[in-house]
Amino acid sequence: MNDVHLLWYIRGVDDADDELLIGVYRTETDARAAIERLRGKPGFSTFPDGFQVRPYELNRDHWIDGFVVATD
Repeated sequence: MNDVHLLWYIRGVDDADDELLIGVYRTETDARAAIERLRGKPGFSTFPDGFQVRPYELNRDHWIDGFVVATD
């Protein structure tokens, strides 16, 4: 196994995305089953199209550019 599957829920709100990481699953099938379990829950049932499953490769650096701290 070289990757896992991240289940995100993303809902656009006022020109910004509200992103929730729901869980990390061994297979895409497991992630899709979680969608079915959650689809009827409050909030998710109102906006059922916000679920996204994304593969995520293990043993790899995913954020490699560093970061900048914003100051006022």
